[in-house]
Amino acid sequence: MAKCHRNNVDPLILHRIPSASSSSTSLNSFSRSTFRRLILDAISCGGSSRHQRELQQDEDKTTIGGDDLATKSEKLCDLLNLTKMETKKKKKEETLEILKRVAKDLQAEETEREKKVMAASEVRLLAKDDAEARVTLAMLGAIPPLVSMIDDSQNEDALIASLYALLNLAIGNDANKEAIVRGGAVHKMLKLIESSKPPPNQAISEAIVANFLGLSALDSNKPIIGSSGAIIFLARALKTSSSQAREDALRALYNLSIHHQNVSFILETDLVPFLLNALGDMEVSERILSVLTNVVSVSEGRKAVGEAVEAFPILVDVLNWNDSEKCQEKAVYILMLMAHKGYGDRRAMIEAGIESSLLELTLVGSPLVQRRASRILESLRAVDKGKQVSAPVYGITCSSSSSSLSRERNREIRMSDERRAVQQLVQQSLQSNMKRIVKRANFPQDFVTTSQHFTKSLTF
Repeated sequence: MAKCHRNNVDPLILHRIPSASSSSTSLNSFSRSTFRRLILDAISCGGSSRHQRELQQDEDKTTIGGDDLATKSEKLCDLLNLTKMETKKKKKEETLEILKRVAKDLQAEETEREKKVMAASEVRLLAKDDAEARVTLAMLGAIPPLVSMIDDSQNEDALIASLYALLNLAIGNDANKEAIVRGGAVHKMLKLIESSKPPPNQAISEAIVANFLGLSALDSNKPIIGSSGAIIFLARALKTSSSQAREDALRALYNLSIHHQNVSFILETDLVPFLLNALGDMEVSERILSVLTNVVSVSEGRKAVGEAVEAFPILVDVLNWNDSEKCQEKAVYILMLMAHKGYGDRRAMIEAGIESSLLELTLVGSPLVQRRASRILESLRAVDKGKQVSAPVYGITCSSSSSSLSRERNREIRMSDERRAVQQLVQQSLQSNMKRIVKRANFPQDFVTTSQHFTKSLTF
């Protein structure tokens, strides 16, 4: 039989032909078909082995070729990365040279004003969107000469270039904010505003307002800017400048009002009445309320708000701004602080009709507004119950019937005409508004009876 060993074909071994002495049956057993099958088996075994060797060689070549390709791809990626790194490094070196040149130009002699103005304009552009450039320019000493350029009140180009360069250097960089203020920029800007005859043009004023906004964001700068007189300038800018400058001034005032000692400087202006009267402008109302929340955090601020004309009707009206949840939250916070601290303010709130608005907020306001509105209602109830001052009554007998009658009479005496009028007004207001509140809150109709009992319990 044919055999396959080690992919080689062994010699074909045929059945030995029987000798003449063998029987005739043995000769017949080795037929042509048997011989043909043996030959086919030998050819098939040998051909399969060669085919397998060829396939194996092809696979080896493919593997070797794939490895070579992967290696070449890795080398190409490394080369590209190296090229990018070299390009980036070269670009950084070029940028550094530009920054060095600009910083050097800023420190040029006063006679080379044009050169300094050009350098300040370059700083404005370089620092606008590049945080690394802000750090590098500050390290190269760019801030002091820019601050000094503010003194050049006769050169508007120099003023605008230096102010906006300082503004961009301070973006997102607390160290630069501190260095600018420490360099005297705040006082120089205010001096520029106060001493200019005529006052500086609108572009310069807006640049100064923008600088105060950026510099006041740093906590350590707040007391310095607040005590410098900048609040007076910002309050004036809030009334007379363009829309963008007004927004910047309001945001700067909010930053400064966070520092409680600055509230006294705010109260030296007529800012509180102005802010209250400007609450109808929805574009700035939320920011105005933010300033007022800081103002009422101190006793002097609460007094100023309480004394402002129509302060409580205005704030109560804000409670009904159902499309501005943030404004509602801030307004109810202001009223909550004032109700907690002063009896007179509570009376003014009741007279302004606050209770119906508070009841509505406890039903349909946000969770925060609901909690604050409930606290105000509790303060209103507590103060009115505790305000029943005893009045002397003479000639009262000790009998039970006369004692009961006397107590009732004393109660009527203690209640002033003003208090009775307020109580009646509140009762009517609550009853007239409860149906509307229940309908808006989508409560069932049988809730109306319960709500009426609730309104009676809230009146005193």
